Amino acid sequence: MKVAILGFGTVGVGVYEMLEKCAGLEPGPVLVRPGKEDKPFKVSSMEAIVNDPSVGAVAEVMGGIEPANSYVAMALNAGKHVVTSNKALVAAHGIELAQLARDKGVSFLFSAACGGGVPFLHNLAIAAQSDEILSLGGILNGTTNFMLDAMQSEGKDYGDVLHQAQDLGYAEADPTADVSGLDALRKIMLACAVAYNKLPVDGFSREGIESITAADVSDFQSRGLTCRLITSGGPAGDTVYAYVEPVLFPANAPECSVVKNFNMAKYNGEDAGAIVLMGQGAGRYPTASAVVRDLCGLGSLEMFRPEVCKVTADNAACVHPYYVRVDADKAGRFVFSDKWADGDSVRGILEPIAVPAMHALADSVRKEGGSIFFAAMEG
Repeated sequence: MKVAILGFGTVGVGVYEMLEKCAGLEPGPVLVRPGKEDKPFKVSSMEAIVNDPSVGAVAEVMGGIEPANSYVAMALNAGKHVVTSNKALVAAHGIELAQLARDKGVSFLFSAACGGGVPFLHNLAIAAQSDEILSLGGILNGTTNFMLDAMQSEGKDYGDVLHQAQDLGYAEADPTADVSGLDALRKIMLACAVAYNKLPVDGFSREGIESITAADVSDFQSRGLTCRLITSGGPAGDTVYAYVEPVLFPANAPECSVVKNFNMAKYNGEDAGAIVLMGQGAGRYPTASAVVRDLCGLGSLEMFRPEVCKVTADNAACVHPYYVRVDADKAGRFVFSDKWADGDSVRGILEPIAVPAMHALADSVRKEGGSIFFAAMEG
């Protein structure tokens, strides 16, 4: 089957190279911006792809919501399978695109949108057909894991590790989606839709790693703790819970062994028990491998089933103690079980508090111009 590629950036190049050596698949035309058609296989018109009868599938790796959404819809309407790594697109329009694919008798797959090279959504979709998924999540952003690991293993500060991640191609020139937790949030949205047929579109709690400092790392490491950015999801009555936040783990936790740009994706099945998948979560070839894996499995799997609906997440029943560093003049609004002074800041462990309440308190501190870092305590 000939596969057209939309976008020829980091992942697009990887997909093209892998298709050149993949049995049963071959690279077709590649959509690039006007003026970038410097090779015979490059085209700047989507019509050239949808009107090409030799193209059986399209791999969308350009990112963003538009024009990606319009292009994917054009491909599906033309009766071509579509595989994408674009979690923003799937989170925004995945239900509609999956229905269009069903109407046209083709596939719409997006394993590469969550976990890079880790086959998380692929396995989750299969498991959800026969098992009740009790919870899911884990370390689902390779960029932030690389940054946190470098800060903790090499003693570097936030700015230095961010530049390093960008130099290695793990972080974009604008890293906001990764470091703010938005990228991880989109992935837990997709995972909830695959596992529970419920796509959460609001009601989230989200905290990234922008507030962490070298001093924070030094303090919690002195207490034998390691920080990871964790996504969490699961059933919550008629809806789901879904949130992203830093979490501190004791040294014997398996999350502490997840280093560099690796991911640890997890789900817990009522029958299967805990399933853990690990692998590289960022970079050209890990993500490209997931795209090609979906292309090899076209017609054998459906990720968004017809009954998937949009819901509001409910995190109220998710309660944790939290480690907090906050300006001393803002510390009075928190209920500490233990605290200690650190210059102009107070650090400590909070009494258990619901996830939405903790995130709201942090938002109130920041709205007043204050500084805060917080992380849930695990174990």
